[in-house]
Formats: sequence, structure tokens, C-alpha cells
Amino acid sequence: MRVLTGYIVKEILKGSLVALLLLLTLFNLFTFSDELGDLGGGYGLKQILYYLALTTPGIFCELVPASALLGSLFVLGAMGNNRELIAMRAAGLSVFGIIKAVMLAGAVLVISSILVSEFVAPVTERMAKMVKFSARNEQVLMNAKDGVWLREDKKFINIRKIVDDHHLADISIYQLDDQHHLLQAIHADEAFFQGHRQWGMKNIKTSDISIEQMRESTQDNQIWESSIAPNVLKSVVVNPNNLALSDLASQVDFLKKNHQESHTFELAFWQRIVNPLVTFIMLLISAPFIISVKRGVSVGERMMLGVVIGMGFKTIDSIVGHFGLIYDLSPPLMAFIPSLTLLALALLAINRIQE
Repeated sequence: MRVLTGYIVKEILKGSLVALLLLLTLFNLFTFSDELGDLGGGYGLKQILYYLALTTPGIFCELVPASALLGSLFVLGAMGNNRELIAMRAAGLSVFGIIKAVMLAGAVLVISSILVSEFVAPVTERMAKMVKFSARNEQVLMNAKDGVWLREDKKFINIRKIVDDHHLADISIYQLDDQHHLLQAIHADEAFFQGHRQWGMKNIKTSDISIEQMRESTQDNQIWESSIAPNVLKSVVVNPNNLALSDLASQVDFLKKNHQESHTFELAFWQRIVNPLVTFIMLLISAPFIISVKRGVSVGERMMLGVVIGMGFKTIDSIVGHFGLIYDLSPPLMAFIPSLTLLALALLAINRIQE
């Protein structure tokens, strides 16, 4: 049985990898077409290709469930058409044994997806944003682990947290003279865009520095005149879906402590928790379709079935998520409902073919 299980695992992984490469190519072609509309200035073909390479890990994580479904439908379908599944069952491999092998293949895909989504995609997504933005706007110097750095005349600005494009937190502003000596350092806990090049800062600490002395002062509120507009910051904000779990948890905690709306980040957090389950469900739901369907079903029909299931689930999941945001419903509940519903349907279908 181990030989048969290993064979099924290997073939499903190969099929899923092929499906993943095809989907990645397709998505990158669409992205490339979109990015050509922004071609110009410092943003050339070299930058576009680099941008595509950096966004690929994030797309990879999103496509793993669909690739698993397409790969398993193709591989198990081919085994069914070639009577391999019949031979396996005749040799003593049960329906549960086939499904177990499929789940083992899913475990490999899920582990790979988790590693990429937690340790690779968040970093490359930030780099991709910077490649695109720095080529089109010289204000942004760096978007590193210690926040976003911007330059405005003789001021260097560090923003540690971008809650959204109108709300910043943990901001430091450094004013230099013509000889690049530090004249003033300002730190504010928060800043809110008020329109007309003005940001309202809260809890400000100011340090005026000279050769003779350094003087400190504090203020509750202060207006910050700046050419940095929300549309500038919007370009460097990373999509919550591309943040690591620890970053999402930190962002949710920060928003709640400051009595800010956190549902978008909470939903992204719980969807990240659910995502491994989605891959297993996609693999699980492919088994009854293959085992119970008669031989002779074409590859095209199976692929169409996979596309319909994958796109249908993605659409419903998105609708449920937005519905929860609109009506302020529980993010964990909204994240789990689509997956658990599909899981119930898959288990029901498996139970019927075993009867």
C-alpha cells in the first residue's frame, strides 16, 4: 500500500505543479499587460519584469488551492480513465486510502505555501511596491523593516506604521541644515490627513539641536505642513493579504488599542488561518468527482469542472468576506463559513460513494 500511496502523492504533486506554473504564467501575463499602462519615466520594462518576479510569491500562495484542485482532477481522472484506480482498489486500496494519499500530497503543498506566505511573500511584496513606486516618485527612499523613509526638501521622514493612507502612526521627522547637520527631530504618535497639504499630529515631542544646547518640548496637537499626500502613501501600503500572520496580529492589536476599525485586518488574519484548510478541501472535493464519475470524461471537462469549483468558491468567499465587513459581522465566522460549507459538501459526496 505504501508504494501505491507514494505513487498517488508523487503524481498529484506533479500535476499540481504543472497547474500552478500555468496559472502563474497566466496571471503574470495579465499583470504585465496592466503594468504596461504605467510604462514611462523611470518605470521601464526592466522594472516591470522585476516587479513581476517580486509579486510572484504572493500570487503563488493564492493559487495553491486552485492548483491542487486542478492537479488532482487531472491526475486522478487520468488514473480513472486508465483503470489504475480500479486496479488499486482491487489490490486492496480503499477509497479512504486514496483520499489519504491525496491529503498527504496536500500536506506538502500546504507546508510550502505556509513557508512562502510567512517568510518570502511579505518581504518581496514590500520590495515590489518600492520598485514600482521609487521608479515613479523620488520622495520614497526606502520601505524597510523599520518603516517607510521619505525625503522632502531637507527633511527626512520615517513612518513606522501606515494604518491607511490617511492615518499614520509612529512618525519621526528629521530637519537638516545645508551642511547636513541635524537641526530638529520631531516624533509624533499619530498623524491624520486634514486636506490642503496638512496633517494633524498628536502627542508630539520636539528636540531642537544646536552646537550650544539641545532643547526639548512637547505638544498635544500640531499641524504638519507637508507635500506628502495620501495618494503617495497608498502606493507603498502593502495589501493586508500579503502580510505575515505576526504582522497582521500586530496591526490588529494596534488598531484595537487605538479604537480604530480593524475588521479588514482581522478578516485577512483569519483567512490566512483558513487558507491551508481550503487546499485540503479542494483536494478532498476532487476525489468523489473522479471516483464516482464514469470513465471517458475528457481532460477539458475535468479542467472546466475545476475552474468552475475554484472560481465559484473564490467568488463566494469574497462575497461573504465583504458582506461581513459591510455589516460588521465576526471576521472569524466570515472566514470559516465558505470553507466549512464546502467541506460539508465534500464529506457528504464521499459518504455517498462509500455507500
